[in-house]
Amino acid sequence: MPTSYRIAEAAALLGVSDDTVRRWIDSDRLPATREAGPAQVDGVDLARVATELHPAPQPGTTRSSSARNRLTGIVTRVVRDTVMAQVELQAGPFRLVSLMSREAADELGLEPGVRAVATVKATQVSVDIS
Repeated sequence: MPTSYRIAEAAALLGVSDDTVRRWIDSDRLPATREAGPAQVDGVDLARVATELHPAPQPGTTRSSSARNRLTGIVTRVVRDTVMAQVELQAGPFRLVSLMSREAADELGLEPGVRAVATVKATQVSVDIS
């Protein structure tokens, strides 16, 4: 069964504004149908654009790791105590929280406003600078 998305849903999934999706529809970058109601974007077309926006990294362009889920974002909050640090990262619509040693957070220079990459593997999330 084909899946279609309204403009706001498509924008949220792609991490862009509704206006950006409308411009892409107007410029034919993203096909849409307007049958009896709001514009709808086909799921296959949306997946194609998502892949274009966020392509898989080429071999050798990132550090070696078995973790494949990398989310680039901005540090929004860091809470440190004597041993541990809680780091919050906003990556598009996703808020991620990572617990790490205070020493690691200090070595990475993690503070609000710093760009960082969350690497997700199983139930662990590690944060490093990009």
